[in-house]
Amino acid sequence: MTALRYDIIGIGNAIVDVLALTDNDFLDRHDMRKGSMALIDAAAAEHLSATMPAGKIASGGSVANTCAVAAGLGARVAFLGKVADDTLGAAFAADLRDIGVDFPTDFAVTGAPTARCLILVTPDGQRTMNTYLGACVDFSAADLDADAISASAILYLEGYLFDPPHAQAAFRAAARLARAAGRKVALSLSDAFCVDRHRAGFLDLLATVDILFANETEVCALFEQDNFESAANVAAQTVPLAVLTRSEVGSVIITGPTRHHAKAVPTIVLDTTGAGDAYAAGFLTALARGDSLPACAALASTAAAAAISQIGARPDAATLAAIAHP
Repeated sequence: MTALRYDIIGIGNAIVDVLALTDNDFLDRHDMRKGSMALIDAAAAEHLSATMPAGKIASGGSVANTCAVAAGLGARVAFLGKVADDTLGAAFAADLRDIGVDFPTDFAVTGAPTARCLILVTPDGQRTMNTYLGACVDFSAADLDADAISASAILYLEGYLFDPPHAQAAFRAAARLARAAGRKVALSLSDAFCVDRHRAGFLDLLATVDILFANETEVCALFEQDNFESAANVAAQTVPLAVLTRSEVGSVIITGPTRHHAKAVPTIVLDTTGAGDAYAAGFLTALARGDSLPACAALASTAAAAAISQIGARPDAATLAAIAHP
């Protein structure tokens, strides 16, 4: 077996986040539905970038956020995702590396520019996202780092990236590499919209998945059930470990007939961006070091609470260090 180099390696959309505080009037003027995520083209991205308030720039994307938070919690982490050889691509790579996440993917020298997500946060903590996918959706099996995947305890795949056929092929190839090396494969469904578009593909991929992350809406959509309990029962029969989140209700961890119920950690919500990403980071970090499932859920809930109690998808380094070493 390949020597273990990483606890977690993630594959997902490599997106530069630009996060700014705004008000409801700005959303209305730009015909945005608060709390939604809209896909936009390059021209719309340039226009919105020029008109929105100045914001904080950081590497982003769902699984990239998970990798960043996991690194802050002490895990050894790598991330694979596609960025262009441009200013934002360089910023993405530098930001990940600065927080301790290896980023071995080569920059794309042709094709679309680096993806970006323009996130507008209103005073009630809701985030409205406008995403230009750019280069990130061109990720393919050619971008896989076989050695890094084989040397990682857990491979974590992002449902948002499952749309292009070449990315789906990359997921399957990555899962085969991980399993051949005796590693675990985890999948985040990411969004019910993704599930509705690719239900058959996700269900097929589950044959190679050890750990499924989903919220209540996503798991019901995947298994076409009209209530959480029914969906959870199907999940128990489909994957070895299902990690199902239910917002303020908490989470349910299912392995075979055994269920662990974890309470959400109370906090003041300032920005819901990245709550699920931080939850996954806490869970995978604890799982990789051999903690019990209740302990994994506890760290996950604490990390999620830290994420939503501040602006932005990732708690700062000091907060994560305090969580990791209470």
